[in-house]
Amino acid sequence: MPDTDDVLEIETIAASVEAGTDGIAVATELVEEAEKPSPAARSLFAQIATMTIAEKIKLALRGNKDARMILIRDTNKMIRRLVLMNPRVGDGEVIAVARNRSADEELLRLIAEKREWIRNYQVRLALVTNPKTPLPVAMRHLNSMSDNDMRQLAKSRNVPQAVAVQARRIIASRQPGG
Repeated sequence: MPDTDDVLEIETIAASVEAGTDGIAVATELVEEAEKPSPAARSLFAQIATMTIAEKIKLALRGNKDARMILIRDTNKMIRRLVLMNPRVGDGEVIAVARNRSADEELLRLIAEKREWIRNYQVRLALVTNPKTPLPVAMRHLNSMSDNDMRQLAKSRNVPQAVAVQARRIIASRQPGG
């Protein structure tokens, strides 16, 4: 758990990046979106691995898709959280994070709190089917699942038992005379 001084420093750096007053230099190719995925993704990973926290913060908030996909797996929770605050994060990236079974609960909770992402059925489905999604979040979105998805959830062993049981109850209540 990072101590409060580290969290305050990260938040201060993030605020200055948002305001554009940071003065942190990050390579342009890491900030601008590329037409095609870069063949140098391996070197990109090595480049990001050697960055300071301040550079990673700026990259999380301003970086392109390749940089965001690497930073979303960073060991620092604050960096992962800041990636989701990047205004260029698209639904596809959010769905990928929500489907990722190694994503931490905090990221899944952040996704569930953002209305524009939750409007997307695929995001809700990914959250409900991810075993790491906090139970209250998964249960909240369970009612909005289609009948086919609900049947799969009811049979699935990859979701928490409470989700599968609730899916069975919903299926029974949706049946005529149920």
